[in-house]
Amino acid sequence: MDKKKSDNVNLELKKPMFIRIGLIVALALTIVAFEWRTYERVAVQRDFIVDEIEEEEIPITEREKEPPPPPPPPPPPIIEVVEDEVIVEDVEIEEIEVDEDTEVEIQEIEIVEEEVEEETIFRVVEQNPSFKGGDAALVKYMQSNIVYPAMARENNISGKVYVEFVVNPDGRVTNAKILKGVGGGCDEEALRVVNKMPKWNPGKQRGKPVKVYCTLPVNFGLK
Repeated sequence: MDKKKSDNVNLELKKPMFIRIGLIVALALTIVAFEWRTYERVAVQRDFIVDEIEEEEIPITEREKEPPPPPPPPPPPIIEVVEDEVIVEDVEIEEIEVDEDTEVEIQEIEIVEEEVEEETIFRVVEQNPSFKGGDAALVKYMQSNIVYPAMARENNISGKVYVEFVVNPDGRVTNAKILKGVGGGCDEEALRVVNKMPKWNPGKQRGKPVKVYCTLPVNFGLK
């Protein structure tokens, strides 16, 4: 190697010093590296969960109304005081002498009970009305008195005429009417014969004669 001109510019002579400086710097960097702390900002988010609380509706309580006061009692009736003593003028009192021999006539009052006619007309009774002589006598009476109407005969009209009537307590036949007719003059002829019937044996309820409805079929037939 060529020898350097001056020791001041000879770097080889300063190499140990540079190494020391480098070691010091390296050591310092190492120490700084170990001691260095990184502080990270951590954003902490706190979520506050608030439960929704339903508001309880509190009803408005109204104060009960006090009942109206009862009406005042009616005023007491006015009582008129009437004097007991009433002066009556000009009253003549006939004096009657009564002794042991005086006869007193007592008149009896007769109470007349008016009998009220029973107006109820029965349809069902314990004992039904009956034609005097029985059903055979009734058929004979009808056949002997019925006259076949000429209009019904000419128009060939026939059938049963139903007549309703009332048998009274005395047996009389009243209130005859047609329930069902055939026309041609047959209805009128049936009414005529029923109305002229003799007295029946009256119907009885509890042993007493009463009014009873009866229905009689009258047959009109052409031979």
